[in-house]
Amino acid sequence: MTAPVLELTGVTKTYGALRPLRVAQFVLSPGEHVAMLGLDEPAAEMFTNLVTGASLPDAGLVRVFGRTTADITETDDWLTLLDRFGIVTERAALIDPMTVIQNIAVPFSLELDPPPADIAAKAAALAIEAGLLASVLEQRVGELDPASRMRVRLGRALAFNPGLLLLEHPSATLPRADVIRFACDVRDLAARRGIPTLTITGDPEFAGAVSTIAVVLEAATGRLRTP
Repeated sequence: MTAPVLELTGVTKTYGALRPLRVAQFVLSPGEHVAMLGLDEPAAEMFTNLVTGASLPDAGLVRVFGRTTADITETDDWLTLLDRFGIVTERAALIDPMTVIQNIAVPFSLELDPPPADIAAKAAALAIEAGLLASVLEQRVGELDPASRMRVRLGRALAFNPGLLLLEHPSATLPRADVIRFACDVRDLAARRGIPTLTITGDPEFAGAVSTIAVVLEAATGRLRTP
């Protein structure tokens, strides 16, 4: 039997909201594409922190890639774990005066002006895979439309060939005309690469297009239900 990519059991975490974040039971298996509704942006950020081991639960268990996050106590070990996540979020800062290629090259090198040729080639390939046009690769990120900026974040999230693609409210800043296309592109990209995805969103339309399984997390109980 294949082990889950991610498992949360009996999790409770107080983080400053009116009620704690609760997750009674959640399992993400290899190859699954799940959308989770019911979390606002602060709750989504805390959920991501729990999943990546940046924060530990007050109660319960978080297991990711077969390891319990509470057992990851060394900084280098945690940083190695963090590289296995591709996180797509508005919280991931972009460097507006720099180009698309320079922004996507950030995980590979601190030498960005210009990046080495091999790094630039990697960044360009990721940008194209994320759905950006070749014509914008040398454009400053600050000049891009919201959908293209989110695709820059997607390209950068793929840098280390992640074992899990985690998206936080990815459609929140997108024009409605771009929502379904971006969702379908994420779903198709993840399927090609064989990466499981977990999308935290408040957008039922996006959830339906990006996932094969959609669930709602009930804040009061931490239980999951179908929309």
